[in-house]
Amino acid sequence: MFLILLDAKVICELEICKMYFTYITTNPGKNALYVGMTNNLKRRIWEHEANRGKPETFAGRYYCYKLVYFETFKTPMEAIVREDEIKDMSRDEKIKLIKSKNPGMNFLIP
Repeated sequence: MFLILLDAKVICELEICKMYFTYITTNPGKNALYVGMTNNLKRRIWEHEANRGKPETFAGRYYCYKLVYFETFKTPMEAIVREDEIKDMSRDEKIKLIKSKNPGMNFLIP
């Protein structure tokens, strides 16, 4: 039996490591919040940015393409459950959650 030790970056590049994200975006004026889940945060934020101003989606209609918060999970089900929990929160609770890790509600770059 052989054991090969790989660093985390190599493991993720080989797609052995799967990560799922629950995230919150806002618009430039920070007066709308969007909660979502994805397996590729960078791509998903790019998609939100590309769709800004498009009335077909909430995030597009309200220009919610600025990332302000995210959590990581090992399984999609964990991320979906957390997404639902956050969606059930009031706006004030969501702001408090964001500020617990991002006190200035700065725009994050995935």
